[in-house]
Amino acid sequence: MRKSKPPLSSPEDTEHAFYEALQQGDIERLMACWADEEDVVCVHPGGPRLLGHAAVRAAFEALFANGSVKAQAEKVRRLDAGSSSVHSVIERVEVMGNDGPQVAWVLATNVYVKTVHGWRLIAHHASQGSATEPVDVYTEPTVLH
Repeated sequence: MRKSKPPLSSPEDTEHAFYEALQQGDIERLMACWADEEDVVCVHPGGPRLLGHAAVRAAFEALFANGSVKAQAEKVRRLDAGSSSVHSVIERVEVMGNDGPQVAWVLATNVYVKTVHGWRLIAHHASQGSATEPVDVYTEPTVLH
């Protein structure tokens, strides 16, 4: 039986808690952000599709074995639809290189659903990192009539 999870009153609260747990290397707080559904999915940069709590937890435990992850979500684009919210984010990740601290950029998508326990993460998908900050491309919609 899982421990009771703290209420997270918005997708933004959950996203903040998720990235804070990453930065602190706190597996319990990180997993508390995930929905109780066994259909949760996570894809780390260049990694396999992780299905279910056990696989997601094991991957983050392995990641935290090397220390916390200094990542934060920037340039968040939100699409809210009733009891779900999709966030397209650019993650700014600080990594230690041969020449000292460096920054990498990762495109990620976080999907949240509203549950009886508050908003929870059901999917996190992150792309390969880049040394340069990604540029958003936007085309103004055309009027069809």
